[in-house]
Amino acid sequence: MNELIAAANVATIKEFGPDRIVGFSPIPAMSMVSYASGARYLSLIGGSCLSFYDWYCDLPPASPMTWGEQTDVPESADWYNSSYIIAWGSNVPQTRTPDAHFFAEVRYKGTKTVAVTPDYAEIAKLCDHWLNPKQGTDSAMAMAMGHVILNEFHVKREAEYFREYVRTYTDMPMLVMLDKREDGSYVAGRMLRASDLHNSLGEEKNAEWKTIAIDEETGELCAPQGSMGFRWDDSQKWNLEPRAGQDVHDIKMKLSLADSHDEFVEVGFPYFGGLESEHFQSVELKDVLLHKLPAKRIQLADGSESLVTSVYDLMLANYGIDRGFGDENCAVDYDDMKAYSPAWAEKVTGVSRQNIIRIAREFADTAEKTHGRAMVIVGAGINHWYHMDMTYRAIINMLIFCGCVGQSGGGWSHYVGQEKLRPQTGWLPLAFGLDWQRPPRHMNSTSFFYNHSSQWRYETVGTEELLSPLADKLAFSGSLVDMNVRAERMGWLPSAPQLNVNPLNIAKNAQNAGMSPTDYTVKQLKEGNIRFAAEQPDDPQNFPRNLFIWRSNLLGSAGKGHEYLLKYLLGTENGIQGKDLGQQGGVKPEEVEWQDKAAEGKVDLVVTLDFRMSSTCLFSDVILPTATWYEKDDMNTSDMHPFIHPLSAAVDPAWESKSDWEIYKGIAKAFSEVSAGHLGKETDVVTLPIQHDSAAEMAQPFDVRDWKKGQCELIPGKTAPHIICVERDYPNTYARFTSLGPLMDKLGNGGKGISWNTQDEIDFLKKLNKTQPEGANAGRPKIETAIDAAEVILTLAPETNGQVAVKAWDALSKVTGRDHTHLARYKEDEKIRFRDIVAQPRKIISSPTWSGLEDEHVSYNACYTNVHEMIPWRTLSGRQQLYQDHEWMRAFGESLVVYRPPIDTRAAQPLMGKKSNGFPEKALNFLTPHQKWGIHSTYSDNLLMLTLGRGGPVVWLSEEDARELGVEDNDWVEAFNSNGALTAKAIVSQRIPDGMIMMYHAQERLINLPGSEITAQRGGIHNSVTRVCPKPTHMIGGYAHLAYSFNYYGTVGSNRDEFVVVRKMKQVDWLDGEGDAYQQTLSGKEKA
Repeated sequence: MNELIAAANVATIKEFGPDRIVGFSPIPAMSMVSYASGARYLSLIGGSCLSFYDWYCDLPPASPMTWGEQTDVPESADWYNSSYIIAWGSNVPQTRTPDAHFFAEVRYKGTKTVAVTPDYAEIAKLCDHWLNPKQGTDSAMAMAMGHVILNEFHVKREAEYFREYVRTYTDMPMLVMLDKREDGSYVAGRMLRASDLHNSLGEEKNAEWKTIAIDEETGELCAPQGSMGFRWDDSQKWNLEPRAGQDVHDIKMKLSLADSHDEFVEVGFPYFGGLESEHFQSVELKDVLLHKLPAKRIQLADGSESLVTSVYDLMLANYGIDRGFGDENCAVDYDDMKAYSPAWAEKVTGVSRQNIIRIAREFADTAEKTHGRAMVIVGAGINHWYHMDMTYRAIINMLIFCGCVGQSGGGWSHYVGQEKLRPQTGWLPLAFGLDWQRPPRHMNSTSFFYNHSSQWRYETVGTEELLSPLADKLAFSGSLVDMNVRAERMGWLPSAPQLNVNPLNIAKNAQNAGMSPTDYTVKQLKEGNIRFAAEQPDDPQNFPRNLFIWRSNLLGSAGKGHEYLLKYLLGTENGIQGKDLGQQGGVKPEEVEWQDKAAEGKVDLVVTLDFRMSSTCLFSDVILPTATWYEKDDMNTSDMHPFIHPLSAAVDPAWESKSDWEIYKGIAKAFSEVSAGHLGKETDVVTLPIQHDSAAEMAQPFDVRDWKKGQCELIPGKTAPHIICVERDYPNTYARFTSLGPLMDKLGNGGKGISWNTQDEIDFLKKLNKTQPEGANAGRPKIETAIDAAEVILTLAPETNGQVAVKAWDALSKVTGRDHTHLARYKEDEKIRFRDIVAQPRKIISSPTWSGLEDEHVSYNACYTNVHEMIPWRTLSGRQQLYQDHEWMRAFGESLVVYRPPIDTRAAQPLMGKKSNGFPEKALNFLTPHQKWGIHSTYSDNLLMLTLGRGGPVVWLSEEDARELGVEDNDWVEAFNSNGALTAKAIVSQRIPDGMIMMYHAQERLINLPGSEITAQRGGIHNSVTRVCPKPTHMIGGYAHLAYSFNYYGTVGSNRDEFVVVRKMKQVDWLDGEGDAYQQTLSGKEKA
């Protein structure tokens, strides 16, 4: 079997290219060696590793936007240090059962707890108050709470702790340029930079990336230390000390221009809360709200003048705070029906204004008295909506207004799965083959599956619907897939496959043309001879050909748009009910070539590693039985606690099953053997998007320019992806897989923008793991076994090797100009080995690649070192970035937080009444919260679990909706829309609000599932009625904190905006016979 797989890989690489081989595996933290096994093999042969955090919609884009950090959160023990906790969309006792005791226990010491969920969830039983906003409207309630906090604690009374916190740790003092509109009003533009001013205020390096504030003491403009430009200018001034850059004098940044303005001007703010919807309440106001702001006139370097205001002033206006400026769009009191007032929020959310005011007031009052010991625990439930970043940013704003972020017992606590791979920098070289060749190929899965499973062909959401009323709509023509293609070619997002040619042939063709591979590729791209593969997804040359899946149920619980994956990727039967853009006469994309007949069955080979027959296995060509958690050696970490755990082989793998490491090692061996005579040493041309945490993130400082439209030159790494040559040695793939390569000696290791020497660690591994005796890897440390691999991770990671931790902190100190080595010096002699954690899980060591401390005196809390060590956030301003000034963020109306109602996917209405079975039908909002009785889909089909439940798939309905539909508890119902259909038993419950149907996540299609009356196929699963809809603002790149990195930023797979048509089933057919029961159940109209 290994030879078959290897032969397919070799043939694909030879004919189409290595980037046509892709692999998907999620959540490395749960078994990091197992993940690394497949990723290492793929990376060594040049395959593409698909992301998971964004695809699962667990990635909160608000975190990179605000902090330049993928996700960093407090450990659960820090809940006990809090004095006020809001559990917002997080059902702690159900989905965080082992940690729920902290939540229950903290109440005994007087901490107040509040639950915010649309349904009466288990968390409500543990709380003092339960607020139940209409699902999808959480941001409206958070905005209203922010309104109360700003009004009472920042304007009517200036709480000193809050004011000094936002002055020091946020971008609120930074100045923003105001752009004049045709009607004489203004709109907030980009942040003022040092390069805009005379002599760049003395800032010689990176002046375009140094933000500007006003010194309250002198009234002069200054460039405060800590912004992105200081991070990469070698000045050692990348810190949050209250000093100006080149002048090196102490400053006190001015928050508001209210007492030192030149004039008041009207500034337009977009308003989306008036969009009419059949299912959600709206409040009709003008789509552009004019607010009066204090502004100051400054002279620019070119001699012209510009009006500026502060982010603080913009923020207060955006929230509708009345400051006595005669602003008619601000609320004079909490009963005023103006945007973001409590009265306004009551109409949108259904939560009473009195409760909104009380909880906001209590939260802020507690935070002021405790200096930030107030916390919001958020869950994926509110992150799975299309505009999830608006909800999260609204909640984060509340926390920042109250000085909670970075304080023990306070802050933002986002928990989804087991996302935190604590020894990350030790794991990365092993997982992605960075010890042998760099860079690896990474791809964001949402864009990949949207493109290659042709979900874009069914897009119903137009770009123009999403734009701000203040935007130039002509500048954003085209569809969502067009935006993604532009993002790829501008270097913002990755591509897989990358180009429409075999990347192994480019270097050869370049040599024949007497050019370097990079120059040759640039020339061919500009002339149109080479194109990005995403522009021609239906061209066989651009198909993904081989797909590896391990540690995942990708074609089941993880497959957004499940039916599209079946039809277009696999070419098998499917339940799609809608028509594509061609069939319905819709507007076709501008950048993507349209074919009337879309390609089906693009993937030649699907290989799945699993220890059970999951839905994915049902659709796979090759299934390799793998070891379970108790049959292999591995490691495990979590964001919930600061320990590193072992997985140790209690028993040998059953029968022919093997660990993931042994399976991929075997495939690598077969690949090396099969490649002889077909592939040798090859030059692979890799395109790499502009990376976050590298100096390249300063690529595009101001406006957006597209080289293909002639707006700029094609410059790799600046206006387009990097174009990099990587040398592959295919016959020695196995030798490289089983040894640690020389790049660790030559280039060292690092992460998140810092690096350090690793020679001592390599020498240690040579003694610990021994060395390879001969061949291409002679003298290199062995990685023969999973334990060898674990030792590589533990030795290289600062979190598990005190000596490396000190080196890492020292490397950061050289950038900040402040000594941070004291944070790890006392653990310099601590080195955690695999046998140590087998004996007992060990607490990790503080590392600069994370923002909290692993300390005996403080629980881990995110952003703690930013606040207490004055280390900047990795954002444009170096502070918590509340104003997003990228051109696309402004164009889509999201430079500041706004309420955006759920989008209309138009999936349910086309099928209402069209395929009647005689029973009533109703469109309901389809939600998929996490279940209690399984780890995703694992264990959910266990007999004990099935017995505790109802023996198969279930959905939850409200009593009123069930009555309208004629459904009683335990009836079989069907839910369907243009994406597909599913069948399940109904649970009728008073805890579910009207207008909603809930299907707990990851119910398999394997057991007790009848056929669908709509599709005439067996069942369907929760992903059968979903389709991916990417958001353009998540495609931004090349811009400080808004730059791509694997699982850090990119399009996310939201699914909660979907509606389904629900009805009782007329006939339950188990599809066990030969008959045509479905023809008999159709109405006369349907037969006709």
